[in-house]
Amino acid sequence: MVPKIGCVPQTLLEWVKREEVDTGQRDGLTSSERERLKQLERENKELRRANDILKAASAFFAQAELDRRLKS
Repeated sequence: MVPKIGCVPQTLLEWVKREEVDTGQRDGLTSSERERLKQLERENKELRRANDILKAASAFFAQAELDRRLKS
C-alpha cells in the first residue's frame, strides 16, 4: 500500500530518523557529517592513489639511476 504522500512507510520512517539525528534528538552522524565523511574518504582514496604512483615513479627513477651508474 502506498500512502497519499507517495512513499512507503519505511521511507517515511527513514526520513523521520534522519531529521531526528540532524536536530540532535537521536544519536548518529548528521547529514553534513555524513557528507564530510564521504568527501574525506574520496580525498583519502585519491591521495593513496597519488602516493602509489609517486612510489612507483621513485622506484623507477632510482633503478634507472643505478643502471646508468653501472654502465658508466
